[in-house]
Amino acid sequence: MAHIETDTQAISDNVAALRERTGKDIIVVVKANAYGHGAEFASAAAVAGEAVALATADIAEVIAVRKLGCSVPLMAWLHSSAPKFVDAHEHDIQVVISSVQRLDHVAAAHVPDRPFDVHLKFDTGLGRNGIPQADWRVAIERADALQRRGRIRVVGLMSHLAGTSEAADRQQAELFETLVAKAAYLGAERTHLSASNGALTLSSGNAVRIGIAAYGLHPEGHDADGAMARELGLRPALRLLARAENGVVDVGFRDGLLPAPGAWMLVDGERVSIISQDARSTTLERPVTGQAVVIGDPARGEPGAGAWAEQAGTINYEIVTRLAPGLERRPV
Repeated sequence: MAHIETDTQAISDNVAALRERTGKDIIVVVKANAYGHGAEFASAAAVAGEAVALATADIAEVIAVRKLGCSVPLMAWLHSSAPKFVDAHEHDIQVVISSVQRLDHVAAAHVPDRPFDVHLKFDTGLGRNGIPQADWRVAIERADALQRRGRIRVVGLMSHLAGTSEAADRQQAELFETLVAKAAYLGAERTHLSASNGALTLSSGNAVRIGIAAYGLHPEGHDADGAMARELGLRPALRLLARAENGVVDVGFRDGLLPAPGAWMLVDGERVSIISQDARSTTLERPVTGQAVVIGDPARGEPGAGAWAEQAGTINYEIVTRLAPGLERRPV
């Protein structure tokens, strides 16, 4: 039966390698079930690699991570029109605030003698999901007032790179450093601008948010042979395995695979091309039988997520993240 193996040591080693390369604290993103790898295994592995915190997109997802027994700081940065801040505070979740109005919403959810930990997110050029520059002064002053009243505790200052060009990223980094200096009196422990790609090229803040790179895939998304990831000391943590019987493999679109004409699998060490795909299965060009490595590590001669992405016309991120929740995930 098709299943996923998650190499937890690879995740730990990747986090450690990125910490050494960047010289900064690492916040590992475990959204979307840890990019398809399994949040339970990936969270523990990231912490073993000395990640200082974990992050997901929304509150419900990050509370689920907390319930797995994760004790490090957890944060969520995207919120609905009616976010469950009370639930977040109950589970000791740090939330990202992107407007002055949200500051007041969070302050209302605190409990006596227990301030709500927040990261203030400022727009430095992305153009969305951040406090606009025109509101920076008001937001900082409002956060200071709420902090003095014991309603919130500002634990982080953050932004997000647009990634439109190196020059634009540098401008954002300079603007972020200006912002950090202006808000220094808030006493935030973490300052973080960069995600995986920016973390490798820019130095701004004392922490970086690492997403897909923690799982051994290059953040640019196009790395068919895995060489770019290997140059960074990363190795893929996910293998999708299935069973081939007379050239038919028990994995298909329902398992999250994309149509990928020209893709191939490794069946008992033999590279075999795909000739057709449907919802339940994939047919190979030869009637081979044995274990099929559908997605794996290119360094081992296996088809990587980047190779699948190239044939499907997408990026490695989508290949692993869209793998079906119903696939069994096993830590190895």
